[in-house]
Amino acid sequence: MSLEVDLSLRRGDFHLEAGFQAPGEGVTALFGPSGCGKTSLLRAIAGLEPMARGRLRVNGDAWQSPNHFTPPHRRPLGYVFQEASLFPHLDVEQNLCFGLRRIAPRQRRVGLEEAVELLGIARLLRRRCMGLSGGERQRVAIARALLTSPRLLLMDEPLAALDLASKTEILPFLERLHGELKIPVLYVSHSPDEVARLADRLVLMEAGRVRASGPVAEMLTRADLPLALGDDAEALIEATTHGYDPDYHLNYVDFPGGRFTVAGAELPGGTAVRLRVLARDVSLTLEPQQGTSILNIFPARVESISPINPSQVLVRLNTAGVPMLSRITRKSATALELTPGRQIYAQVKSVALLA
Repeated sequence: MSLEVDLSLRRGDFHLEAGFQAPGEGVTALFGPSGCGKTSLLRAIAGLEPMARGRLRVNGDAWQSPNHFTPPHRRPLGYVFQEASLFPHLDVEQNLCFGLRRIAPRQRRVGLEEAVELLGIARLLRRRCMGLSGGERQRVAIARALLTSPRLLLMDEPLAALDLASKTEILPFLERLHGELKIPVLYVSHSPDEVARLADRLVLMEAGRVRASGPVAEMLTRADLPLALGDDAEALIEATTHGYDPDYHLNYVDFPGGRFTVAGAELPGGTAVRLRVLARDVSLTLEPQQGTSILNIFPARVESISPINPSQVLVRLNTAGVPMLSRITRKSATALELTPGRQIYAQVKSVALLA
């Protein structure tokens, strides 16, 4: 079960030529700078660009081929835009029922109560949409899209029009969708924070082309891609909580390379979490240090060393099969005599826990 995309579109001077594959469930982020073609590709997948050519298969069904084009209204998908396009004269429940009525009862896979609970909007059902906050409106829009029982959910920068408070409000609900939906989700974004928290896979786009695609943790640490060479280069590490120290408010989190100590509120043991480790927060040493304030020190092997600028390099590390990045000075790399294959220790100064 998978999503197979190979579409092209010409519009004036812009030429989209994008192909990739993604699993039949989970969140795939379309990521790249403004104007690279993310929204155009999403519209072509939705069938809203009739001049688009190529192939599109969703979990085995051909939605488009050289000899076939399924019109937009016959594609079983949900589409969430930057601005929540709700009907202002209807209350929240009436907006939701509009989405529900598009699907025959025997074909419904998502019920009203399920969508309401998933997005946490039970207290909003009798309210008019004009009185909702931006985050509330977007949660209603997502619930309405789910009530069409889509086989594919498209989300075009759903947080872009929201202020920081509204983004903070809605992100936990998007994370919950990520964990519970059993359909593929294409999520357009140019925000590294959203990608880090929500995506399983990443499709990197540049100038209408797909430059690379793959698991998000792998893509963020590939030294041949610009994501790893920026100031906010990072590694994402899948881990599991092991225990909590109430005296110091510290979570102990296990991954294949060892155990992280991470500050924060207590999480239940055995909880799957995602850790963000910025390359600039990882220093390197030839021997494990004693008498240091750094709590997270792991044995690692140097995989590659890539220049960032005349004074800095990016070191890609392998920590028991888990990639990690370190951004250090070129002078330090020379002093440590770093070469691919060398065994060293990574000292992680700061860790963000993305529960």
